[in-house]
Amino acid sequence: MKKILISNGQIIDPANNIEQTGNIYIADGKILAVNEQVSDFTADISINAADNIVCPGFIDLSARLRDPGQSYKGTIASETIAAASAGVTSLCLPPDTSPVIDTAAVTELIADKAEKANYNQVYPIGALTQGLAGSELSSMHALKEAGCIAVSNATIPLASLLVARRAMEYASSHDLLVMYHPNVPSLSNNGCAHEGVFATRYGLPGIPEASESIAVAQYLELAELTGCRLHFSQISSRRSAIKIQQAKKYGLKVSADVAIHQLHLTENDIEPFNSSFHVLPPFRTKKDQQSLRESLANGTIDIICSDHQPHDLDAKLGAFPETEPGISSLETLLPLTLRLVQDNAVTLPQGIAALTQNPATTLGIQRGTLTPGLAADICIFDPSLSWTVNHDSWKSAGCNTPFWGQTLKGRVTHTLQSGNIIYTL
Repeated sequence: MKKILISNGQIIDPANNIEQTGNIYIADGKILAVNEQVSDFTADISINAADNIVCPGFIDLSARLRDPGQSYKGTIASETIAAASAGVTSLCLPPDTSPVIDTAAVTELIADKAEKANYNQVYPIGALTQGLAGSELSSMHALKEAGCIAVSNATIPLASLLVARRAMEYASSHDLLVMYHPNVPSLSNNGCAHEGVFATRYGLPGIPEASESIAVAQYLELAELTGCRLHFSQISSRRSAIKIQQAKKYGLKVSADVAIHQLHLTENDIEPFNSSFHVLPPFRTKKDQQSLRESLANGTIDIICSDHQPHDLDAKLGAFPETEPGISSLETLLPLTLRLVQDNAVTLPQGIAALTQNPATTLGIQRGTLTPGLAADICIFDPSLSWTVNHDSWKSAGCNTPFWGQTLKGRVTHTLQSGNIIYTL
């Protein structure tokens, strides 16, 4: 493998409390040294990162690649190109593929597709129940042995809290992280927008905040009962954040992430009849958004994810409630995080930690840091470079984003994965 020198960059590595201008030396796919002179080092490739930020590669806890099963929406090949262009060097694939990730064979199929796409760090999330049907537990130990990083039932509800308890006990016995999308289906009642001003004005079926916060409370009780490591995926409400904060205060092994678009958009931003704003959980109130930002800053919410969900054109055509929810969001992950910094919601090191160190810690992987000896997963970006979200700049197969046509600030210039340059601007 080639030796690489990254010079003159503003290095930010929250895991090692590094925030200074300097050089990074890379050899054999690993970080050799940071800000230390290396003797007898002749670089095969030199990257001048002056005026750019150099940080660990981003780790995304939720990115649907639509492969296998929905290749008309996107493929592992197309979406990992988008991930590389966004500085994402590791991503977690939820289990609601077709076929479902509930066997070792499907896990191996995904690994094979990722290898062919020259993007080896796709971490499958195993199904919590067989076929995601919500009743019979999957073979979690076999899934872990096959390479699944965690287990989840995606957005599909379990049959009962007893099934949830048994699943969490099983996962705990194998030290598997359980990832849960909090929702009480009987309360959300197939809604498509927050139960508030927008839903009322346009006569849309609403989803109350309580459908999420009650689910959070239930699973926190089960986490305490079972000793399971529990991660809440895509939190959207103030009341949920308060409950998670209290649980952490009392020592429960819980963590949480928030989708980046939830930190910027509320029900007031939704454009009527524009299905690009149709997401689950829905955009909530300004008060909820502010609470999510505060929770990210104080550590209640650990991680920012993209919740990437590319769709084909047909999926977003029709009346708002009839369209499929989700945003194609990998490529807006960095600029929207930088906008949080610009808004003084978080510091730049906090924002980078939420994309690197914190997800690595939650998953228990040796990534998300520039520690010498570890794999050289690195993102280099220009924080002042403006670009427009359009067909010329977009890599994902899905163009379903409410930010289409907008000019954003912050662009990745280089992405390295295990010492291989997988993207250059």
